Amino acid sequence: MIVAKGLSVEGVFADVSLEAGENTLTVVAGPTGSGRTSLLLTLSGRMKPTAGTLHVAGHTRPHAIRRVAALALVDGVTDFDKALTVHEHLHERRRGRKHHAEALEGAGLDVDRRTLVRELDREQRVRLGVALALLDSPALIVADNIDAGLPPERQIALWNLLRDLPTTVVASSVTPPARYDHLVEL
Repeated sequence: MIVAKGLSVEGVFADVSLEAGENTLTVVAGPTGSGRTSLLLTLSGRMKPTAGTLHVAGHTRPHAIRRVAALALVDGVTDFDKALTVHEHLHERRRGRKHHAEALEGAGLDVDRRTLVRELDREQRVRLGVALALLDSPALIVADNIDAGLPPERQIALWNLLRDLPTTVVASSVTPPARYDHLVEL
């Protein structure tokens, strides 16, 4: 599914290589400022590498990679409008092939659709991001900062969700979870 060799973004991260098969969980771990978010954006076709090669679902061009890769929650990139409801965010993404209820269930988000995003906690916002990503039935989902501000038991719940999704997932955190298929340390 993903083959990266010598992937670099000058001044951000350097010489990252990884291979991730279908329906696997790859964790990108490293301290704040290590380039985790930039690597996720590069793997999803949103940031152009300055060196190396990248193949995602057989695609090499960023535009083609973007069509098969979805961003779940990437702080500063996919931030939600906190004045909108869960339903309004789902409705904006009507181009998706999955039904809203199916995506919410797949993400394990059990809230009233009239709930304002500002009323969601961090875990629920991550789950909403996953639901929105699932609407497009992507080959790859990326999610950033899974462990940010959550107690260990809620982190574990999110990692279990990501590991069980029916697609390839690349997610970042400061500390890797106990179970994953691949680990990239920055």
